[in-house]
Amino acid sequence: MKSFALACLAAVALIGAPERGAAEVIKLGTLAPEGSPWYDALRDLGEAWKSISGGRIELRIYPGGVVGDEPDMVRKMRIGQLQAAALTGAGLQKIAPEIQALMMPMMLRSDDELDYVRDRVGPQLEKLLEIQGFKVLNWGDAGWVRFFAQRPVLRPDDLKSLKLFVWEGDPAVAESWKHQGFHPVPLAATDIHTGLQSGLINAIPTTPLAALSFQWFGLAPHMTDIKWAPLVGATVISTRIWNALPDALKPQLLQAARDVGAQLRQQVRPLEDKAIATMVSHGLIVHAVPPEIAAVWEENARAGYPLIIGPVVPAAMVEEVERIRDEYRAAHATQ
Repeated sequence: MKSFALACLAAVALIGAPERGAAEVIKLGTLAPEGSPWYDALRDLGEAWKSISGGRIELRIYPGGVVGDEPDMVRKMRIGQLQAAALTGAGLQKIAPEIQALMMPMMLRSDDELDYVRDRVGPQLEKLLEIQGFKVLNWGDAGWVRFFAQRPVLRPDDLKSLKLFVWEGDPAVAESWKHQGFHPVPLAATDIHTGLQSGLINAIPTTPLAALSFQWFGLAPHMTDIKWAPLVGATVISTRIWNALPDALKPQLLQAARDVGAQLRQQVRPLEDKAIATMVSHGLIVHAVPPEIAAVWEENARAGYPLIIGPVVPAAMVEEVERIRDEYRAAHATQ
């Protein structure tokens, strides 16, 4: 009887055990469409992880928002339907609102400033994300947000007559735009194209690379050439999934992710000018903003700070970003 019982237990164990050598499939969602630099970087990461793990880890990418908008991806990661996601700041701030401090309108002026600030607040932001159950694999950029519209926009008052896309699920942000006399329309990012087609919206704040990748510029062919804010991003994985991966592989997996992220940032930045040139050759009209009008935009942006600092982003992180930015500017004032 004892040998029979042991045989039964062995049979049950064999039936219930996963196939030896079966890959650990990590489902990753992203808004980035196939063929975009961000998608290509994720594909490269998947190939690197497959090589490092000897085929034991498979990164399965779901591009173009097929698994939903970024807030949907965050929710699906929390309940285990997704294991990872490549998110912009719009999705990341759903996890840690402090991320918004890096994207305050007209606070930063250049990639160098962004790098300097992010390198110093990045570890703190990563800890905040990890507390919420998300491990940062790498940081990325989507470029600098400009305004794309169906009519020319040179001054803030020109934008006030248009229906402006804002991310759905951020009522405080929408209210801050409205309080300043704008007409915000909350939508999922996956609905931008149909919103422009239907007239539900006729202006969007987005980056040139995104406008080109998603072909939004064809429906909003006027670009206001002012750097409103950097659109930062990060690739994150559920800490539960990360912790379950083989400890011996984690340093190599993380380094591969960081390398891909660094390469992507270096690739995206020169591509921004090329994206604008490509769109101009297909009908985009770029509206240059003179310094005196840029000052009006900055004044307008600053006027909105009290409406989002507190309700949207913690004041302490905004102050820290400003302090580090000023440190950078002071050190480079004579260069």
